[in-house]
Amino acid sequence: MIKPRPTLTAIILLAGTALPQGKPAPAAPPQKSTPPPAAVATAVKTPILAPPGPTYRPSLDQTLVYAGQWRVFPAGTGTLKIEQAGKELRVLGSADASGAIGLLYHVHDRFESFLDPASFCSHNTSRSMEEGFRRVNMNITFDYQRGKAILDQKNLKKNETRHTENEIPNCVTDVISGIYYAGTLPLEAGKTYSFPVNDGGKTVAVELHVEAREQIKTPAGTFKTIRVQPDAPREVFKDKPKMWIWYSDDAARIPVQIRVRMAWGMMTFTLSRVDKK
Repeated sequence: MIKPRPTLTAIILLAGTALPQGKPAPAAPPQKSTPPPAAVATAVKTPILAPPGPTYRPSLDQTLVYAGQWRVFPAGTGTLKIEQAGKELRVLGSADASGAIGLLYHVHDRFESFLDPASFCSHNTSRSMEEGFRRVNMNITFDYQRGKAILDQKNLKKNETRHTENEIPNCVTDVISGIYYAGTLPLEAGKTYSFPVNDGGKTVAVELHVEAREQIKTPAGTFKTIRVQPDAPREVFKDKPKMWIWYSDDAARIPVQIRVRMAWGMMTFTLSRVDKK
């Protein structure tokens, strides 16, 4: 049997929303994917996924390249990109370990998600993961008519497959698209926003605490940013990490820096450059 565990990349990119898989969620009636009516700026038990506000302008067709650092050591690179794909938006992500860290622990992960541009409801997300000796492919389809997240996973090393279906509300985001979705929120200092995230198992409510505005200097330039702290229910991780994301304080809301503090040290991903098409 394939043991569910959050991927290293999901921990780095969205530690607060890397979710356990395969646990049944409370039953919810199947509904069609329609944009929810209003934003929620408080923590609630069953939050809705509010559509992006009118001022949000995603940075389409730009590849955000990040340099990873563990404590004081170079750890690898990561990328994020959002682009138009027909009537959908597609989010692409990657993570590769390098240097001494890469010699100790091999990482070569690739992610892809498709979502509705008006509502930001996720339609599908897939991953190809190489972490250490682990080789796993995963695909999650969000069937809103049936109210199900359909997970298909294959362990290439062990030749094991797994299929599960879990209840979802009428609109959710996934762990990769969720990085962009969080940036669509108003992000008013001192407020907390709550939204549903699904990673193939139980849907959880992620809380996004808006802490402060800061100016961040990176190899890609100096940015005025908004610092937020994502938070997920304690059952997601046994040793719960703390995470911060710095979003550019403009209409694009690009993630400028991501920092995760875990038991084994601090991991920081800083924007090193922006590649355009």
